[in-house]
Amino acid sequence: MQPNPTLDQLQILVAVADAGSFSAAGRKLNRAQSVISYGIANLEAQLGLKLFEREGTREPRLTDVGRATLEDARRMVGVLQRIRSRVDGHRQGLEAEVAISVDMSLPSPVLVRVLKAFEAQFPTVMLRLHIGSLGLIIDHVVSGEADLGVGGIPGDADVHLLRIGFTSMVPVAAPSHPLALLPRPVPLEDVREYTQLVVSDQSERTKGHDYGVFAYRTWRLTDVRTKHALMREGLGWGGLPRWLVADDLASGRLVELDLEPYSEVRSPLFAMHRADRSPKPAAAWLIDQFKRQLGCFNEFEPGQVPDEEPETIHQSSP
Repeated sequence: MQPNPTLDQLQILVAVADAGSFSAAGRKLNRAQSVISYGIANLEAQLGLKLFEREGTREPRLTDVGRATLEDARRMVGVLQRIRSRVDGHRQGLEAEVAISVDMSLPSPVLVRVLKAFEAQFPTVMLRLHIGSLGLIIDHVVSGEADLGVGGIPGDADVHLLRIGFTSMVPVAAPSHPLALLPRPVPLEDVREYTQLVVSDQSERTKGHDYGVFAYRTWRLTDVRTKHALMREGLGWGGLPRWLVADDLASGRLVELDLEPYSEVRSPLFAMHRADRSPKPAAAWLIDQFKRQLGCFNEFEPGQVPDEEPETIHQSSP
């Protein structure tokens, strides 16, 4: 059986390719040029291939097979670097994985920006993401299924809440919906007569409690996206996050309703974690990033300025 290339040899190959010469690679790796040359020669002998052209050129130049081998070497060296980073992070208390549970009302652009930054900041930390609504977020945090939650305050629990921003809910419907055609503002007695689409809490935490429900007849749904799709097709009316319907309102596909009992509502968003567990480095970083990104995002919301200082709330179960 032929001997396998060592990681040291692959690191030398990458260093020579990046530095452009054996001498420069030696300086980069703090080794003598003879050691670099010997490492490459051994690697070529083990593979039975010529990785560099040395004749007729001032500096070594990769052969075609050398370029292909370099790609594999980079992947192997990258794996080694991730192992080292993961071990170093573990020694420093960095999580191997972070589980977060996020309310559907959190603006998607904010979530994407935060997670992109998270990937760059913590390349060795794995992520589990759950998207839910209302009490389900706090359930995940209390049970330990999530290290961090982002949502509103659906009920009491033994959690720490840190205010990080807000979300705006507006009543909307398709432009052909009867409520959009009535004289404004539409009184409560008329609002009650038309089917309202409502997102139901999948948690038992708020069972029996309705928020902003005025119609006699409701359709109960489990997610905001389906509610949005149905309303764009003229099926019912209801409240949706302003960020989600901004393009629909601008294009006229949906219209903002002027209802006496229901106007735009701005609700706080909180980062939450169990009171008996302090956030570890990656989770603490996520809390700060969600606050920063929501602050930037909320600046575009009319008539509202995020708090200068974070508001911290400690809720305890009786």
